[in-house]
Amino acid sequence: MNCELLYVVWNPSEIMFHIGSFGIRWYSMCWLVGLLLGYLLMQRLFKEQKIPDEKFEPLFLYIFIAILVGARLGHCLFYQPDYFLSSWDHVIEMIVPMHHMPDGSWKFVGYEGLASHGGVIGMIIAILLYARNMKMNVWTVLDNFGLVSCVTATFIRLGNLMNSEIIGKVTDVPWAFIFERVDQYPRHPGQLYEAIAYTIFFFIIFAAYRRHPQRVGTGYFFGLCLTLIFIARFAIEYTKDIQVDFESGMLLDMGQLLSIPFILIGIATMVGGKWMEKLGAKPHQQ
Repeated sequence: MNCELLYVVWNPSEIMFHIGSFGIRWYSMCWLVGLLLGYLLMQRLFKEQKIPDEKFEPLFLYIFIAILVGARLGHCLFYQPDYFLSSWDHVIEMIVPMHHMPDGSWKFVGYEGLASHGGVIGMIIAILLYARNMKMNVWTVLDNFGLVSCVTATFIRLGNLMNSEIIGKVTDVPWAFIFERVDQYPRHPGQLYEAIAYTIFFFIIFAAYRRHPQRVGTGYFFGLCLTLIFIARFAIEYTKDIQVDFESGMLLDMGQLLSIPFILIGIATMVGGKWMEKLGAKPHQQ
């Protein structure tokens, strides 16, 4: 059987639809859908746990800004510091979705580069600030995010797939994608691998929650989410092509190096959560 017959030739338009002359990108829409689903699931969890609505309302703004800023700064500082820290113009490009052109003008390009590790760091900082300002149990908030984050992560990776970015290594597996925007070689669809993994993890974590709802507030579900996501991320990185030149020749790429601390934190938090449960923690008290 000729495996080439099964290759997926992939070259969708980056634009989902236009509003006048302004194009709405698939990537942006995937981010928005992922955040919206996370928002709705979190709202449901807060109601189930009888947390007052007024404590939920500010949460989305905290998280939306923190994930966007964290993901953007993460990409710029982890993957392209030589460019973004080389001049004040490039520092500005870290913050605003514009590119300084050779003729001195500024062109709107959107945020070309968002790193998931940076987004997670931003999210955690935002949760700490939110919990302090709203006088919430921070572990309850973190656990609830552990329950919903895989949904958002799934759609972010689907956005990467629509953008033909974070592509895999050349391969001859029959389900390979030919990313025509990049080249004509069949490659691992690493973005799709991650999206599938995160979807499976969502159902695993939610099933664990339905079986052990008393663990919310101990840190267990937050730790489970971190552990599963970043173990998968570490493993799937072996199928991906390098994202920046300095990764060439490295034993572990930047994505794997950044995943290791999150895996360790996740395991430690899960273990701590089980100990809190055994010691009779009161997880739902705010």
